[in-house]
Amino acid sequence: MISDTESLAAFCRRLKSAPFVTVDTEFMREKTYWPQLCLVQVAGPDEARAIDPLAPGMDLAPLFELMADTNVLKVFHAARQDVEIFLHLADAIPTPIFDTQIAAMVCGFGDAVGYETLASQLAKARIDKSMRFTDWAMRPLSEKQVQYALADVTHLRVAYEKLVRKVEKNGRIEWLAEEMALLTEPGTYRVDPENAWRRLKPRSTSPRFLGVLKELAAWREREAQDRDLPRQRILRDETLTEIAAHHPVDTHELGRTRGIGKGLVEGKMGQAVLEAVKRGMALPEADCPKPGDRVEVPKGLGPVVELLKVLLKMKCDEHGVAGKLIANSADIDAIAADDDADVPALHGWRRELFGEDALKLKHGHLGLGFCTDGRRLRTVPIEPVEACSEPPATAD
Repeated sequence: MISDTESLAAFCRRLKSAPFVTVDTEFMREKTYWPQLCLVQVAGPDEARAIDPLAPGMDLAPLFELMADTNVLKVFHAARQDVEIFLHLADAIPTPIFDTQIAAMVCGFGDAVGYETLASQLAKARIDKSMRFTDWAMRPLSEKQVQYALADVTHLRVAYEKLVRKVEKNGRIEWLAEEMALLTEPGTYRVDPENAWRRLKPRSTSPRFLGVLKELAAWREREAQDRDLPRQRILRDETLTEIAAHHPVDTHELGRTRGIGKGLVEGKMGQAVLEAVKRGMALPEADCPKPGDRVEVPKGLGPVVELLKVLLKMKCDEHGVAGKLIANSADIDAIAADDDADVPALHGWRRELFGEDALKLKHGHLGLGFCTDGRRLRTVPIEPVEACSEPPATAD
């Protein structure tokens, strides 16, 4: 464990000449809005250390400087939450970075492969899972806890080296670069209170209801950020939607809302809730949010969607790429409905691997057929047939 700034600075200086370091964090978030950083694990070529950010007088500036050093690659597994922590604390994203989970998806390890699986298959290491739910804010940490935490970066070095060789051999470095660009974009992590309503599950598609819900969710998001409390500790989701549905105009009506206590109604928060409702009710109709972005597949295109899913599965098996990395169900629906759908599968390497053939299949220029062994599917170029006539109407 490193528990003082001087030792941390010396450790980070030793790593400045390393081509890459592996990084992981342990944090708690159950009682706060922002993640509470409890431990940082970093491994270089010759040593691995657990850094204690909760130690008295600890200044993490040397670590932040290392994370910003463009000559040292930072390797994470499932990087988003770790990167979010560094962005919040240092106002900077570690760069450059490499995410082994994404690399594993590019290399055929399936969707969102876990670290234990990767360590087992690539580093031949067995990860002890007994410390998975430990309280990382508790001090002192036991030697077993520290060793468990360090395993997340020591075996990661071997996994990274094998993955990067595989990616290079397959000629997929550019594929990976697109994904890493998203991870280093600050907008990926910034939570805009004005969009907080999208996290909810509205029970109505009424623009006015959604307008009030948007204002309420934005108020709750700002309140949670300012007070560093979980959203649900401010107001629960179901309470927000209940208020949006009945849009109370005074404390008497607000007090009749299920899930709201008397103390909240009569205090500053009660007034803030009523003001948010008022803003939502005053929104011009044209400025109210529209119902979800989910594409409605036109009637009769159900079979097209299913065929596109089969093609996606076939392409992923053929190229050893996780389907989740190319297209999700909503993307498939969008392609079925619109040739120019703005989805990742119709851009870049994804279009080359899947998107072009998806459009050809949709328009009858490509078919699917079994190989002679009867066990594998393949694509078959075909001459498109003329546009089909509408099926005859069925009698009532």
